Amino acid sequence: MKLRTALMGAAAMMLPLAAQAQDEGGERGRDGHVNIIYWQAVSIMNPYLSGGTKDVEAASLVLEPLARFDPTGELVPYLVDEIPTVENGGVAEDLTSITWTLKEGLVWSDGTPVTSEDVVFTWQYCTAEGGGCAQGAKFDAVSSVEAIDERTVRVNFSAPTPYPYTAFTGAESPIIQAAQFADCLGPRAPECTDANFMPVGTGPFTVTDFRVNDVVELAANENYRDASKPAFATVTFKGGGDATAAGRAVMETGEFDYAWNLQLAPDVIESMAQGGMGVPISAFGTLVERIEVNLTDPSPDLEEGVRSTVEAPHPFLTDPAVREALSIAIDRDLLVEVGYGQAGRATCNLVPAPELYADAENTGCLTQDLDRANQLLDEAGYMDTDGDGVRETPDGEPLSILYQTSTNAVRQDFQALIKEWWEQIGFEVELRNIDSGVFFGGDPGSTDTFQRFYADVEMYANNFPGTDPQAYLGAYLCDNIPSPDTQWQGENINRYCDESYDELWRTLSQTGELDERGRIAKQLNAMLTSQSNVIIPLVDRGRVSAHSNTLGGVQLNTWDSELWNAADWYRTE
Repeated sequence: MKLRTALMGAAAMMLPLAAQAQDEGGERGRDGHVNIIYWQAVSIMNPYLSGGTKDVEAASLVLEPLARFDPTGELVPYLVDEIPTVENGGVAEDLTSITWTLKEGLVWSDGTPVTSEDVVFTWQYCTAEGGGCAQGAKFDAVSSVEAIDERTVRVNFSAPTPYPYTAFTGAESPIIQAAQFADCLGPRAPECTDANFMPVGTGPFTVTDFRVNDVVELAANENYRDASKPAFATVTFKGGGDATAAGRAVMETGEFDYAWNLQLAPDVIESMAQGGMGVPISAFGTLVERIEVNLTDPSPDLEEGVRSTVEAPHPFLTDPAVREALSIAIDRDLLVEVGYGQAGRATCNLVPAPELYADAENTGCLTQDLDRANQLLDEAGYMDTDGDGVRETPDGEPLSILYQTSTNAVRQDFQALIKEWWEQIGFEVELRNIDSGVFFGGDPGSTDTFQRFYADVEMYANNFPGTDPQAYLGAYLCDNIPSPDTQWQGENINRYCDESYDELWRTLSQTGELDERGRIAKQLNAMLTSQSNVIIPLVDRGRVSAHSNTLGGVQLNTWDSELWNAADWYRTE
């Protein structure tokens, strides 16, 4: 089963005929048990305290937003009956507010009513003073959230906001129960382990057992709003291992029904598919493998609270010439060939899609140029004065880089290749890989999370929900820098701060004309990539997962959680 066939088109998917059949409905829990495996183990069931995709997606089985994005990127209602627009009166004509109306009779999994106060509280939770919120960019344009009545909530913006659908939409911004999290505001948020591990939700499942970085056991939500769903009574959500074991567990041995993010060489996936127990499913979206550059000093010689904070600028990565040299030294086409084949495309963009927002002219990084990289470093005064092969700063500090990523075969292959290229232009490179459950976790006490960033550069992939990149690009605003004061939460892990970027983003948030939004987004993308190389994009990755031949209803979704419609899954035989 060739991946090149699976990846023809942004929403292409390979599904067996049985899986395309429609479930005829029936009694909740009728199909027994389903097994899901994410080789990046779940650390927490609260997406507001973790930016890790595996945590966000696991939580999406329990916690839901007001609206989600379907596999085409279209916004569809979940906890509401319709999407507010200017035409239906839900969005103010002056674009300064959006009003949502909850479904009638909506209840939490504990049987209590869901009200507009829960929506208000969710905003208060993420913006509470003294706390840190991994999804803070979703609320950057929001000035207040108010309950109009028990089912109606109004989100007010600080200025006219033509795209009002960032807060409370998509898997990263669900509604949490005010009663459960009432004592978990600000600095206390990470301490509420019961709520963070076993949240009360409106989704199709509830957590019955949670083991950090291991397994989550779930059961059907008896108060779910559709009496015939979910079809599965129980779920085992297993974490850990690696992508190879996860793929085999679905496609070769049949031990699991769904395996996420098979970041494997294409020939390996094709070989697994020959096992006959399951099939890979694939689609391109906005997932970009990238290198993030730390603009602050992660040296262990610095005291805690200063290390990797804006108080300590990096000794050489703050120099644009150094960052450009690192970028153009990389052969992205070879990375694609080695790591992804037809499931990858070399890119210089942080925002690779949709077409309106993707800068087709940003191609300068696609050609590897070691000579130019060396020239840039020479001209900037970085010389190898002692002949050991490593350049030094004018102050005599070696250009030594700690390059970290999560433990994964493809990523370690990338590290080895990039280390070789960077050494050719005079850098000393130490490689480090961290268990993905820890690296992408949100534990404020861990020094190994990607948000804390105790390294010079780090590599991972990320994407944004839906088809509009406003909130995604808002992650790099000055106010979103992680620090001890935010318990190391915040999306701006590079510690990038440019007032002109912030101002341009504010212009984007107030611009309604689509072509102009596209132009501004491309400019913001360029400021982070080709103009500064604070972010070094590598590969526009197709999402590849797999499901068993007996699991029906799966619709791979690159614009939201892959588990976005788990309530519709069922057993085909």
